[in-house]
Amino acid sequence: MSTATMAALSDTLAWLAVLSYAVGAALFGFELAYRARWAGLAGMAVAVAGLGANAGAAVARGLAAHRVPWGNMYEYSVMVGVVTVSAFLVWVVRRREVRPLGVFVLLPAVLAIGIGALVLRTPAGPLVPALNSGWIKIHVAAAIIGSSVLCLAAIFSVLYLVKDHFERRAAGLRPPLVAGGARTADRVEVRQAIASYVEEEAEASDDQPLPARTVWDRMPSAKRLDDLAYRTTAFAFPIWTFAIIAGAIWAQSAWGRYWGWDPKETWSFITWVVFAAYLHARATAGWRGRGAAWIAVLGLVALLVNFYVVNIWVVGLHSYAGV
Repeated sequence: MSTATMAALSDTLAWLAVLSYAVGAALFGFELAYRARWAGLAGMAVAVAGLGANAGAAVARGLAAHRVPWGNMYEYSVMVGVVTVSAFLVWVVRRREVRPLGVFVLLPAVLAIGIGALVLRTPAGPLVPALNSGWIKIHVAAAIIGSSVLCLAAIFSVLYLVKDHFERRAAGLRPPLVAGGARTADRVEVRQAIASYVEEEAEASDDQPLPARTVWDRMPSAKRLDDLAYRTTAFAFPIWTFAIIAGAIWAQSAWGRYWGWDPKETWSFITWVVFAAYLHARATAGWRGRGAAWIAVLGLVALLVNFYVVNIWVVGLHSYAGV
């Protein structure tokens, strides 16, 4: 097949992935709203089919460009969809109750690929000589995996904040007062006790689900969402760290210096600092829970600034493929 044909096939598969993810998100949303197990199973099938189309789009793009398929921001967006959805499906296999949350994962994937196709797309072609280094295969691959999984972890943190709000409101939680005020340890113990009770009730109700007043009542417990966010971040953070180190080595190869504090490097480091703060806060009792989750939300904002604002409007890296 010719280069033009492969590029056209890649674009077609990318839009097919967008359509599949949108349908899958709708099915997962239906399962979340009505506890319709058949909708969740259908959503899984459609999401897997969409992932196949997504991966096919990346492979066809690579064949059309005769290089790895992550040489510009459009290709990066396509790969983000592959990694994010793959990571979510892995969690679904490990924890079945996570499946309805697919609506909150597939819709961001739709936006990432859709914006990439409409705003960031560039013709398939070779890289500029300065960037044509073996380190692009290492650095950008690590950056794609790290940033995608960190985005998934931040989505879990956002859902945790929402779920925690509804659990606290339903429980009518009031911190106990002792001689001069409430003690932090007491608040933490009470919150953990209530979260554990809610989680046990949710696990016990798999076969005979308890009545739920809102969609949020049908989500996994806040404690479980917090655990998902923490474990996902702990997995992705070392990969993001390696991506920054590999990027510095790539910069030395391309421009003769390891670090120059340009906007891209600066925001990558800011993102690293924010998620490092999250992991530290999550391991500290005083910040565990909502405090740590808000740091994760800040990390998501930093990732989006790094991806869109810096790459598009500051340094224009969205089209760095070409002669």
